[in-house]
Amino acid sequence: MRGTGGAVAAGTAGATGAGVGAGAGAGAGGGGVNLLALRSHNAALVLDLLRTAGDEGISRLELAERTGLTPQAVSKITARLREDGLVAEAGRRASTGGKPRTVLRLVPEAGHAVGVHLDRDEVRVVLVDLRGTVVGERRAALDLGAGAEAVLGAVGETVAGVLPGGFAGGSGLRPGLEGDVRPRAAGSDADSRPESTGLGGVSLPGSAGLDDGSRPGVARFDDGSRPGAVGFDGGSLPGPTGLGGVSLPGPAGLDPSLLGVGVALPGPLDHVRGVLHRVTGFPGWDGFPLREALAGRLGVPVVVDKDTNAAALGLAAGGEGGSFAYLHLGTGLGAGLVIGGSVHRGARTGAGEFGHQVIQLDGPPCTCGDRGCVEALCLAAVARGDLDEAARVLGAGAANLVGLLDIDVVLLGGRTVAAAPEAFVGGVGAVLEARARRTGEDAVPVRVTPGGDGAVAVGAAQLVLRPVFGRRDA
Repeated sequence: MRGTGGAVAAGTAGATGAGVGAGAGAGAGGGGVNLLALRSHNAALVLDLLRTAGDEGISRLELAERTGLTPQAVSKITARLREDGLVAEAGRRASTGGKPRTVLRLVPEAGHAVGVHLDRDEVRVVLVDLRGTVVGERRAALDLGAGAEAVLGAVGETVAGVLPGGFAGGSGLRPGLEGDVRPRAAGSDADSRPESTGLGGVSLPGSAGLDDGSRPGVARFDDGSRPGAVGFDGGSLPGPTGLGGVSLPGPAGLDPSLLGVGVALPGPLDHVRGVLHRVTGFPGWDGFPLREALAGRLGVPVVVDKDTNAAALGLAAGGEGGSFAYLHLGTGLGAGLVIGGSVHRGARTGAGEFGHQVIQLDGPPCTCGDRGCVEALCLAAVARGDLDEAARVLGAGAANLVGLLDIDVVLLGGRTVAAAPEAFVGGVGAVLEARARRTGEDAVPVRVTPGGDGAVAVGAAQLVLRPVFGRRDA
C-alpha cells in the first residue's frame, strides 16, 4: 500500500518495528499522515537495503521493488543520498532487457557513531562506520565512584581521542589517562563547534547555520531532514560547555560525519530518559541525567542504555538471530535479553538485572543490598581463583533464565569470561545439560561472544546506528 507521493504505508525491508501502518502519524482527530516521518522512514528503508547489499550494491529498480516505493521516489531519495556522499555508484549490472542498470552502494566512511562502555574501573570507546565496522578504539582508566565531573571529563576526553583531530589544540587526553590508540579514520576540522544541539522530531542536530542538512556526510531526505534520531525522544539539549578548562568542539569540529554517541554502563537506569538510578555499588549516581550532561559537553546526540542491553543489541545487529540471553561477567554480572529479535528492556527499562536474583537465602551480602545474589557468589568465586565454582554458579542462574524464557542460546561475554572462555562455556554448559536431562528437552547451547570483551562498546555504537537504518529495536 502506498501513501501520498508513493510513500510506503506498511513496514518493508525487514525494518523491525519500523513499519508505518495505514494512517501512521495521524493525530487523535484522524488527521493526515505525518509526511516528514514517512519521508524519513522511506529514506531509512533505502539506506538499510544499501547497507545489507554490501559492496556488490543494489539497483534503483531493486530498491523500488523491495521497499514498495515508486521508482520516482527512490530516484529522489538516492539522489539526495549521493549528494550528501552517503551513496556512490558501484558499476553496472546486466538486465533482462534494455540498458544495464546502475548499481548503488553505501559509502561506509560517510558516517560514524561512537560507542562508549563506561565500566566501574575503565572507559572503552570505539568509533564505527555506517556498517558498524570498528575503525578506531581507545581505553582509559576510570573510577566510576570519583564523581560526575571526573567521570564525564574522562569520557569526553576519551571520546575526543578516538575521533580524528581530538580536541582543538591538544591531544584530547589528560596526563594519567593513557590510552591504547588504534588506527582510525582520517580527516577533520577542529576549528568550529555548534551553538546548540536540538533533538526534535526525526532530524539529527547540526552546527548552527547548518540546519538545512548541508553538513558533510549527513544525509538529507527529500524534505531536507536528516536520519539518525528516530530512536531519540524530543527536547533540546544545551550546547557544548568547557571540559576541564578545555573547550570541546562539536560535531563539525571533531568529525562532520559523527551521528551521535551511545553510552552503555551498569544499571539500573532509565533508558528512555537517559537518567541513572542506583547503579549497583555506586548509589551516588541515583537520579543523575547522564544523557543530558554528556550531550551538553559533546555537542552531539547521546543515547544511554545498560551495558548488557547494548551488547545484546550489537549481537543482534551482527546477525545473532532468535531469542537469546547475553550474560556479561566482568566487574559485575548482568544479562541482555533479546526476545523475538528485539531487545527486551521491560516496562521501566529495568529488565536484565540477572546478577541480583537470589539463589542462596541468607547468603553473603551483595553490593545491591541483598544477600545470596548470583553476582555476589560468582564474583567471590572468581576472586579466590575458583573458576569452576564461578561457572557453576553462573550456570545455575542461566538455567533459571532458560526455564523462565525458553531462549534459544546463552551467550557469554565480559572480561572475566574472555580470560578463561573454556572454563565458563564448559561449566555453564554442564549445568544446562543436567537441566535438559531432567526435563527431557534439548540442552540450550552456550557460546562465547565474538570480538573478545568489546561487545558492550560496539553495541553502544549500534544504539546510534540502528535508528539511522529504520531499525526501531534500538
